[in-house]
Amino acid sequence: MDPITLILDYLLTVEAFLLIFIIFVLKGSIKFVPQNRAWIIERFGKYQSTKEAGLNFIVPFIDQVSADRSLKEQAVDVPSQSAITRDNISLIVDGVLYFRVLDPYKATYGVDDYIFAVTQLAQTTMRSELGKMELDKTFEERDMLNTNIVSAINAASDPWGIQVLRYEIKDIVPPNSVMEAMEAQMKAERVKRAQILESEGDRQAAINVAEGKKQAQVLAAEAEKAEQILKAEGEAKAIIAVAEAQADALRKVGEAANTEEGQKAIQLDLASKAIVAKEAIARESSVVLLPESGTDPSSLVAQGMSIINSLNKKQKEQP
Repeated sequence: MDPITLILDYLLTVEAFLLIFIIFVLKGSIKFVPQNRAWIIERFGKYQSTKEAGLNFIVPFIDQVSADRSLKEQAVDVPSQSAITRDNISLIVDGVLYFRVLDPYKATYGVDDYIFAVTQLAQTTMRSELGKMELDKTFEERDMLNTNIVSAINAASDPWGIQVLRYEIKDIVPPNSVMEAMEAQMKAERVKRAQILESEGDRQAAINVAEGKKQAQVLAAEAEKAEQILKAEGEAKAIIAVAEAQADALRKVGEAANTEEGQKAIQLDLASKAIVAKEAIARESSVVLLPESGTDPSSLVAQGMSIINSLNKKQKEQP
């Protein structure tokens, strides 16, 4: 074979090898880090740098990616565990922990397995916080309990480069005896509320009945008062009318008495009354003495008046 041809073939082989080597080196040195991720680069086994999202370069064969950390928020299920409250009630509690990596360097070199570590820390912190509360408070103040757990975990996980965003208790299961007691308490509370509502209804009904009777009595009293007032006004008007009639009659009698005919009428009336009086005396006594002038009208009138006065006096003396 021609030496030139051999040389050319050799050169082409070397160039192809160099080209392949360069491509391989470039491929190994260029790194594309995905969004919300961080790569930890080590050089000869020692931390060199942290590569964030985008185009990055490393030294091939010298630098290597030792850890790939996600910067997204992560949710970890905290396994169920037993916890004892302040009033010595055993509970089964589980929850969900939400956290994210703030410092990939600390998350890689500060702890061996940060997910396992933060989960265990959440369990121990939850037991500690539940031990500070009574059973009733664990149900009523669950939000405060979650907040306290998050604060305690963040204080302990700071060297790990982890930030706990929130902790949610999924379920709290007390013992069966406590559940039965709680159900009995709830039933008693419902019965109590029903009795209170019923008694309030009875009280309001009694108040309404009493108010109705009171108003009826008031209306009846007002009606009776009005009736008495009207009756009194009627009687007063009747008395006034009678008095006015009598006054009018006396006025007319007086006016008639001022005349000659009126005087004669009066004398006649008195004479008539005298005769009637004498008849009455005659019925009471067998002897009646009459003066000689008994036939005179004037004397008859005088005698009649004296007889009337005598009869009136006797009537007063009789019991």
